[in-house]
Amino acid sequence: MPKLHRITAYCVMVAAGAWIVTGEFAAIGSAEEANAATDEAPMADPVAPAALVRTVAAVEPAFIDHARAIRLAGITEADKHVVLAARADGVIASLTLTKGALVAVDQTVLTLEGPETQAQAEIAAINLAQRERELDVAQKLFEGGSSSETALDNARSARDAAAAELARAKAAADKLVLKAPFAGLVNTLDVELGEWIQTGTPVATILSLDPILVKAEVSEVDLASVAVGSVAKVRLVTGLEVEGTVRLVARDASAATRTYPVEIALPNPDFAIPGGMTAEVTLFADPVRAVVVPRSIITLSEAGELGVRVVGADNLAQFAAIKVIDDTPDGLVVVAVPDGVRIITAGQDLVRNGDPVVVAEAGADQ
Repeated sequence: MPKLHRITAYCVMVAAGAWIVTGEFAAIGSAEEANAATDEAPMADPVAPAALVRTVAAVEPAFIDHARAIRLAGITEADKHVVLAARADGVIASLTLTKGALVAVDQTVLTLEGPETQAQAEIAAINLAQRERELDVAQKLFEGGSSSETALDNARSARDAAAAELARAKAAADKLVLKAPFAGLVNTLDVELGEWIQTGTPVATILSLDPILVKAEVSEVDLASVAVGSVAKVRLVTGLEVEGTVRLVARDASAATRTYPVEIALPNPDFAIPGGMTAEVTLFADPVRAVVVPRSIITLSEAGELGVRVVGADNLAQFAAIKVIDDTPDGLVVVAVPDGVRIITAGQDLVRNGDPVVVAEAGADQ
């Protein structure tokens, strides 16, 4: 009995194997006889086997204008940052700065004591007025023939020297006053009222925070896709999202990283965005005509080119080389898909260039 069981099992296995070899399991990718016989009558003469036609699924490409996203890491920074310094020696007579307060452009923020300097400017002004009167008299005498031209030239030189002396005295007096070069925020204050300071002593740090800058670096591959004036989206580490404008694209790469610095200006009227904050920058390349395709349909040509299989109106399969420009949650964004074709989405690995195919609607039961 055991021997009979083994023989029976062997026969079942052979029969199952023959059924598997001859059976068909799917429509997509299966072989169909182009000229199948309509009956089982034997043929009188032997003929070549009929051509096999694969069934594939294909879709019409949906072309879109796609602006590729370029994502960079950046950090915020003040638009302007200046350290005000004393321009002369002296005692601080007035100080209108307060740490954290705002200052206006050309606002007087510090004045030094300097009565001698002010007096020198007043004396120079009086001297110039005297020399102007003397020049006027010399001019009239010369025109009346009562004075030589040399006397007139001397009077004119004296007037010019007095004017130069007044300019020097005014410049010395002007150095006693310190003004804000731009409107901004007082970030640090390093002196006190009544303190004696020397020329070059740091007085305060002023920041210009509107607009505030986001500084990042773009790779040499993406450099051509970034332009001054283009829109950028910035997401701060706090979650705040702000739209800005590219203000600078450097033309000299960093020697260490081979990347190019870029600056994005963000509106910051209430100074809510401080400097030194981490940010994620998204730039957008110029829109191009593209198609979004599933990752699974990408294939390689015999030469190793990346592409997709397509079928034209003649129902012949062809290979179309493409270029991937972006990767999105919906699929790969590719360019160079030709017009007038359908993209094969199933069965693409079973056909070659010039193979005839039967096209089934994509999404149909496989």
